[in-house]
Amino acid sequence: MEILKFNDLAKGGFAGLKERQFVTDRRVFKHARKQTFDGIGNFVYLADANFNAKGETGMHPHREIDVISVMVDGRISHEGSLEHGQGLSAGYTQVQRAGGEGFAHNEINPDNQQNHMIQLWVLPDEAGEPAGYKVYKPQVGKLQHIYGGSKNQNKTFYSRTSIAVANVTAGQTVKHEGEVIAFLSKGKGIFNNQKINARTAIKTIDGVDFIAEDNAQLIVVYVNNKD
Repeated sequence: MEILKFNDLAKGGFAGLKERQFVTDRRVFKHARKQTFDGIGNFVYLADANFNAKGETGMHPHREIDVISVMVDGRISHEGSLEHGQGLSAGYTQVQRAGGEGFAHNEINPDNQQNHMIQLWVLPDEAGEPAGYKVYKPQVGKLQHIYGGSKNQNKTFYSRTSIAVANVTAGQTVKHEGEVIAFLSKGKGIFNNQKINARTAIKTIDGVDFIAEDNAQLIVVYVNNKD
């Protein structure tokens, strides 16, 4: 089991936010820092970001990438070519598929204090998909599947790489088998018999057995090779 902690990583950021990058897969980021993780499947990037008060990313484009934004604390106001005007609050997840069409977006902190957001990128399994947008309200107490799955459903975007988010309270458990990259974005708990705190990434082939010690948010990335 490999572990990366927030304070182990270099400070970064752009525009109106500060961030630390936990996953910068060398298939995409040729000059990635040595201490960051490579992804699994088509998962290539994870950054832990705080937007400044009234901070924003600025309008910018993406093409042939899926951008997943998980709100930890605070709010985001979304602007752009997909679902302009959507708002997100703590626990919500936004998924934007650029596909071949591409999209442009600006994420804005509407408040007078910092917020906290995790952003993940996944490369598409197939090029040329139409652009699309989905948002997921948190389902407290369960591991909520928000990305990936077969082509014969429309609850989530198709991908063999899957992402699930658990918003849990003290004493609740999260379990998943097999190889994962997990990120504890909020709270603390026991992960595979090891105590971990917020802003910690774990890469393991031994699955997830997590017990929350207080209100927590855990993001789990895994690969499903079945169509």
